[in-house]
Amino acid sequence: MKDLTNMALFAQVVEQGSFSQAARLLGIPKSTLSRRIAQLEEEQGVRLLQRSTRRLALTEIGREFLVPCRTILAAAQAADELTQEVQAVPRGRVRVSCPYAISQNMLVKLIPEFMQLYPEVVVDLLVTNQPIHLLEAQVDIALRVRASVEDSSLIVRSLAPSVQRLYAHPDYIAQQGLPQHPVDLMTWASLSMPYSSGRYVYQLTSSLNGEVVNLSYQPRLMADDLWLLRESAAQGLGLAALPEELCQAEVEQGRLQEVLPNWQLPVSHLHLVYTHRRGLLPAVRVLIDFLVERLPNTARF
Repeated sequence: MKDLTNMALFAQVVEQGSFSQAARLLGIPKSTLSRRIAQLEEEQGVRLLQRSTRRLALTEIGREFLVPCRTILAAAQAADELTQEVQAVPRGRVRVSCPYAISQNMLVKLIPEFMQLYPEVVVDLLVTNQPIHLLEAQVDIALRVRASVEDSSLIVRSLAPSVQRLYAHPDYIAQQGLPQHPVDLMTWASLSMPYSSGRYVYQLTSSLNGEVVNLSYQPRLMADDLWLLRESAAQGLGLAALPEELCQAEVEQGRLQEVLPNWQLPVSHLHLVYTHRRGLLPAVRVLIDFLVERLPNTARF
């Protein structure tokens, strides 16, 4: 009987999308993994993968060969998980990506608590507001705030809504005149997160009659930091669309006032995403479970 391990390794490489990611997941050198796949191709007498510096592609026979190899891998993982769940102590490195607002307002409290619960787990936190590709960045878990995550290759857990509203300093509102309709904001200075598309639009829906208005604007200030935008609005520099929870204290102190309270911006959600249900390292699995349980009650962004 031929070595079934090489077939399982082949399926794992395809599932992970790269030799580097598969080697990291399996805990073996990339060179060893590459050599085992080469052995498999030699044993079978066919080329299974087309390799390039950026990506892997299955050959036609490789796609057909993958089907039984996945069955072998699934059976091996199922058997391994039975013992891992009982015996394994979560350990090793978990790489997490999230926006600044999530790190500064939520994970700042939760990550230290998690690491005290699991002292053998190393957390590698990548804080960025830029979109990342999980496999290319070798990220195990990503936290994203957006309306939806349209990627069939990812497992998506929706955790909490993020309600944004328009805010400005009361003196700025008095100076500009209290607006009654979104078109009244056309002359207001805007403060905004930067968008790679270069398209800046407030999409507002009336809670009174359902009217929808898309109001284009050019920001006076662009910043990848919600705290800077909040403070700039609180100092009277202009109008900003900001998370409701983030502005609660400033509203209570009279430093910010909601603008057009009868008009709503689209609601985004906090999503936790990862690449696979099966084959997760115990350390990754326990961090996912911890965040899914704790983040909805901690969400302030």
